[in-house]
Amino acid sequence: MSTTLSFRTTSEFMEQTQSFAGMVGLKSSEYVREAVREKNDRVMADRLAMLSRKLSVKHHSINESLDDAIGDGID
Repeated sequence: MSTTLSFRTTSEFMEQTQSFAGMVGLKSSEYVREAVREKNDRVMADRLAMLSRKLSVKHHSINESLDDAIGDGID
């Protein structure tokens, strides 16, 4: 199933997009679809990287806590 996505833009942007799409042999709609898909992929990759960094910091903090507990003299 497909649906329509529309947005407002300047005529200059539309003309440039149509020109670039033509240069690479795509219809404007496919060119814009690919551009949005690439942007979505970058945003998702950035989000995953940020979450990974946060998890790494938390994991490191837990490891330090556990390391401190090992040396507390409790057997």
